[in-house]
Amino acid sequence: MNTFIGLMIPFLGTTLGSACVFFLKKGLKPFVQKALLGFASGVMVAASVWSLLIPSMDMASDMEKLAFIPAAVGLMLGVLFLLLMDRVIPHLHMGATKAEGPKTSLKKTTMLVLAVTLHNIPEGMAVGVVFAGMLTSNEMITFMGAMSLSIGIAIQNFPEGAIISLPLRSEGMSRPKAFLNGMASGVVEPIAAVLTILLASFIEPVLPYLLSFAAGAMLYVVVEELIPEASEGEHSNIGTIGFAVGFVIMMILDVALG
Repeated sequence: MNTFIGLMIPFLGTTLGSACVFFLKKGLKPFVQKALLGFASGVMVAASVWSLLIPSMDMASDMEKLAFIPAAVGLMLGVLFLLLMDRVIPHLHMGATKAEGPKTSLKKTTMLVLAVTLHNIPEGMAVGVVFAGMLTSNEMITFMGAMSLSIGIAIQNFPEGAIISLPLRSEGMSRPKAFLNGMASGVVEPIAAVLTILLASFIEPVLPYLLSFAAGAMLYVVVEELIPEASEGEHSNIGTIGFAVGFVIMMILDVALG
């Protein structure tokens, strides 16, 4: 039961953020959106380091000076995986005028949701891998450590939910439909997490690689999408401050609860 709750917490964050469409008449102001994007970036980078890469290297400590290999290999594979997803899934980033991926006749609103869904995949994988490690009784991963990652991702999912549902409303979509689309973008997280846990018995031998794989995928999203959106145009300093706040909060959660 505790594991189920842990897996659903990030989805709850997306759902609550998407519900902002019922309370805010207009979209987020640019400086608020940049602050939230920066915040999400900071949380994801800190989670990648403290919750994923460091445990990956700790688990490979018996390799001594070569303990970096699982972290390095997994990270690069995670980056390549998201790069591939970027190429094969049609999607449209917030504020962009040109869609990425193969040509398609999908609606703009659908591609906006796909863009958010795409970068929610590594977040779901990250939570799933950590809980799978905990369930296999890996001494490097505690329940509270897994929960700290889940809570941290939920915190950054809240602004993500708002960032997707409010623009959908401004595109002419009804409030309930915009909410459901925003919420749907987060469904992939518990699905990816559950699939990872179902493979738990096969995961333990390669757990260090999977932890760093999830980190690489998350870092790809941060560098390719979130930071550019937070830093372009005016108020880029707000995005930087948001990044620092998000990083510190996630770092505190991981150290205090881990």
